[in-house]
Amino acid sequence: MKRNRLGYSGIVVSDMCLGTMTFGSSCDEAAAFRIMDGAVDAGIDFFDTAEIYPVPPKTEWVHETEAIVGRWLKTKPRHSVIIATKVVGSSHTWFIPPVREGKTALDRHHIRTAVEGSLQRLQTDYIDLYQTHWPDHGSGYEEMLGVMTELVKEGKVRIIGSSNESEWGTMKAQAVAEQNGYTRYQTIQNNFSINNRRFEDALADICRREKISLLPFSPLGGGVLTGKYNDGKRPTGARFTQYIEQGDGRQKDMVQRFMNEKCLATTADLAAVAENEGVTLPQLAIAWSKQHDFVASTIFGVNTIEQLEENLQAADINLSQDALSEIDQISTRYPYPMG
Repeated sequence: MKRNRLGYSGIVVSDMCLGTMTFGSSCDEAAAFRIMDGAVDAGIDFFDTAEIYPVPPKTEWVHETEAIVGRWLKTKPRHSVIIATKVVGSSHTWFIPPVREGKTALDRHHIRTAVEGSLQRLQTDYIDLYQTHWPDHGSGYEEMLGVMTELVKEGKVRIIGSSNESEWGTMKAQAVAEQNGYTRYQTIQNNFSINNRRFEDALADICRREKISLLPFSPLGGGVLTGKYNDGKRPTGARFTQYIEQGDGRQKDMVQRFMNEKCLATTADLAAVAENEGVTLPQLAIAWSKQHDFVASTIFGVNTIEQLEENLQAADINLSQDALSEIDQISTRYPYPMG
């Protein structure tokens, strides 16, 4: 499996990263252990989690994913695995997290509280990559980067990164870090897939120029790019099937964003490209993500060993130039499917 450097740090990781956001909800602990073992056996040494996980976020589930990862981590040499986790971010964002009574912020108190909790649940004395899960653009970044710098100096965190960050926020954070001698972002974890290529508009160039590595999440477009929702299908137990059945307003918005007509049409057209390449749709989507120069490691999640085994085959896939051109043509036919 190919390996890439995170930013210009000393950390080098597998170019596929195991996402763990369903561990403790749709994926129980026994299955999670089997999946993590299988990932390591295949050469993956990079795992991503968060204090808020699993999803969908519920008060009774919060923190459970980190606890599961921590119990598994105790069975392995700590240095053999690169662990990334996240501080939830500000409760002023679109999502009010069920942690610390929904009152969170990217300030000294909450970051310190969050990191100590993550270290305890992960049963480790350091976090390789510590990320802000959601930004707080009203905070100015000085206090957040200041306490992150302290954590790096104390050895509790090795490097830091952002998630769900904007162009402005990324450059503002870089400027504050340079002005104050603070540690700076080495990574950014944003939604990036064939159905959501917004990152290429400006953030990709920022990553190249600032030497920040993208860690794309949802390369399968929330599962839509597997093709399982095409032709009106609603698989039992699938995330968006549940969202449609539950009818929550916020969940309906997510269904509309990920499963609209343009997303489904793009996915349907991609099926022919995958067939010509001799790969499955999930393998096509993951391989496409990995072949971008600003991507260090593509994050994917699974609930079963069978899903893991299929996705792992993308490790050795290099899409042909013809396939990449066809994908670009499809994106031109259906621009910005996810808005």
